[in-house]
Amino acid sequence: MSRLNDLEEIPFEDGRQSEAAREIWRGTGRLLRELGWSCVAELGLSGGRRADLAALSRTGDIWIVEIKSSLEDFRADNKWLDYLEHCDQFYFAVTSSFPRDVLPDDTGLIIADRYGAEIIREAPEHRLSGARRKAVALRFARTAATRLHRLFDPDQLA
Repeated sequence: MSRLNDLEEIPFEDGRQSEAAREIWRGTGRLLRELGWSCVAELGLSGGRRADLAALSRTGDIWIVEIKSSLEDFRADNKWLDYLEHCDQFYFAVTSSFPRDVLPDDTGLIIADRYGAEIIREAPEHRLSGARRKAVALRFARTAATRLHRLFDPDQLA
């Protein structure tokens, strides 16, 4: 049996995410779907990074949302800076009790719980180049399609 690659891994099966992070993801995903966006959790990016939540609009815009379940989680993780080159807009998603003053002002802010979310601060827009947009969108599409296939046929590994 072969090891799963990052296109095939189903998010939240690896046990790395806390219950709080899963609830923030769920609420944020609901908000994005209401706005007409499609979402993929744990999207692999070039350079080996994995975005907590990537969203693709009907027009091809790309957002990345970094989920922070605690202040300690935020302080221990600066890899979010690497995500900026893979999206048009970047957001942090946190709970209502998270100390907002520690989050950078030049990023978007989403407040979420397990039932839904709200955009509190719009993220500045930094348009991707055409080549980068195509690469991220293809990765998004392939990841989503492969994971969906795996749900219907979990025994087949590439």
